Amino acid sequence: MKTAFLFPGQGAQIVGMGKEVAEAVPAADRIFQQANDILGYDLRSLCFEGPEETLNTTAISQPGIFVTSVAILEAMRTNPITRAIQADIVAGLSLGEYTAIYAAGVLPFDTTLRLVQKRGEAMQAASDATDGGMVCIIGGEPEQVQALCAAAAQGEPLQPANYNCPGQIVISGSRQACHRAESIAPEFGVTKAIRLKVAGAFHTELMASAAQALSEALNGCTLQDAAPVLVLANTSADYYGDPEAIKPGLVSQLTAPILWQASMEKLLAVGVESYYEIGPGRVLTGLMRRIHRKTRVVNISSMAGLETLAQAAGLEPLTK
Repeated sequence: MKTAFLFPGQGAQIVGMGKEVAEAVPAADRIFQQANDILGYDLRSLCFEGPEETLNTTAISQPGIFVTSVAILEAMRTNPITRAIQADIVAGLSLGEYTAIYAAGVLPFDTTLRLVQKRGEAMQAASDATDGGMVCIIGGEPEQVQALCAAAAQGEPLQPANYNCPGQIVISGSRQACHRAESIAPEFGVTKAIRLKVAGAFHTELMASAAQALSEALNGCTLQDAAPVLVLANTSADYYGDPEAIKPGLVSQLTAPILWQASMEKLLAVGVESYYEIGPGRVLTGLMRRIHRKTRVVNISSMAGLETLAQAAGLEPLTK
């Protein structure tokens, strides 16, 4: 029976994330303490206490989600039953791909966190330098959404950015093009267009400067072979063939669409039966419900999820 670990991306952040797990499991708390030392600021406090406005910024939310996801993963690894659950395949939604490569042993925690920090800061800088936005299109087929982008672009950047699940595609581009897409969306047969509260036009050419900065940061990294674990790439919905292929894959994320629906369909096609969403929130659990309703995803975002796994085997609670 094949098992996949799934890791959430930006947008999963919430004030208080990781606090309960860190207070209960020393290994998880150590991850937050290490993160503070690496980053040079109190990320632990921002995740646990906020303020929400600061946590929601791209430069803070990305390290926050990554560190919280790693802390929960490390809490899993402290208990005999949850430690016995091993992934055959790992995947993460955009930012979550960094947690996936950490989980697969491709990069150590400190190196991955510094890359995530660089990514968040570079994306924030690119957003500040451009006037971009994102709109979630509900109820449209890919062809309809592509036609909507073509009509609303009027020479400005606008493209599908996240193919999340059937009936949910996020488009991204210049702010004015996004506004036009909102206003004409009903003409293309979609149900709803919802403007997202994001800093900029992620997964488009407007992130080119961030992609360049990330590429330079990755050049100094040595990646390890993830075998026997397979790492699924966001932008191709296929496995990375070797460690060095991960570098251009992470860079292309910033300017190319994220193929999450196709990625999950790939896992279903190769016979993955057990899925675990590890990290804050339930976004990926909800998307899988739309992709394949009968597939159950075990959500591990808090101590309740960890305790459920342990108690299922009749073991002592993790907090003891």
